[in-house]
Amino acid sequence: MLSLKERNTKLIKSIASDLGFDFCGTSKAGFLEEEAPKLENWLKKGYHGKMKYMENHFDKRLDPTKLVEGAKSVVSLMYNYYPEEDISKSDSYKIAKYAYGKDYHFVVKDKLKDFMSRIHQEIGEVDGRVFVDSAPVMERQWAAKSGLGWLGKNSLLLNKQRGSFYFLAELIIDLELEEDGPIKDYCGTCTKCIDACPTDAIVADGVIDASKCISYLTIELKDEIPSQFSNQMEDWIFGCDICQDVCPWNRFSKPHQEPLFKPHSKLKELNKRDWQELTQEVFSEIFRKSAVKRTKYSGLMRNINYINNA
Repeated sequence: MLSLKERNTKLIKSIASDLGFDFCGTSKAGFLEEEAPKLENWLKKGYHGKMKYMENHFDKRLDPTKLVEGAKSVVSLMYNYYPEEDISKSDSYKIAKYAYGKDYHFVVKDKLKDFMSRIHQEIGEVDGRVFVDSAPVMERQWAAKSGLGWLGKNSLLLNKQRGSFYFLAELIIDLELEEDGPIKDYCGTCTKCIDACPTDAIVADGVIDASKCISYLTIELKDEIPSQFSNQMEDWIFGCDICQDVCPWNRFSKPHQEPLFKPHSKLKELNKRDWQELTQEVFSEIFRKSAVKRTKYSGLMRNINYINNA
């Protein structure tokens, strides 16, 4: 006969599956001891570039019980966004696959709210918070701790069955659950992601100098992009998928089943000239509910002009 903890864990995983999450793992909430010196060193070396917010909430970033009082478990979830068609293969500018459709913050957050409602219905009063890339939570580290994969040399979570094209999300709750535990690293001697990165942003196994990363340069950086990268952008104007596209584990990626992640019909039709002549009006229409809005029209045009003038 299952214990209460085992029964609740089974129920949580069943709800995750019902809501369309491909993988669900659980860990005991607590201080991420191994991560503390790594994070401190990363910040000390300035690898976070101008993302000053990364320096904030150091303790909360490492300990979810400081983020959610009374937290006992971290439930890590993976939601697939791998598209049916890779738009970046066309002769045009490129945007990261995660930004093809509706902004994942809204799509996944809605699912997490449903998740908490289901927990209340089926288990009872459970306190906690839900997160999708929206707070100081070390989501990749928690997903790895929960056995959903391992951290690859490109620092992303790699899942043995389905690769890395996944949004990660968490429930941090005051419910005791069974711990899944981590799995081994299956990268071996492969260095494809390191070799393929045009800006040499992967400075050590699992360590990214974000200030050199194309995703950072095209999204997070609000200043002018430094001239040193002028011939290294490979037509990426919002984010970058290079280190994922070359990863052998992504040969197992399967197209997502989320209608909201389908790209706007006009997005697939844009050629380089269309992008260069993009108006604020067309930008607002195509990217109305997209993560691309983060750069704003001015930021996207800055990226296009930077590449165009290289």
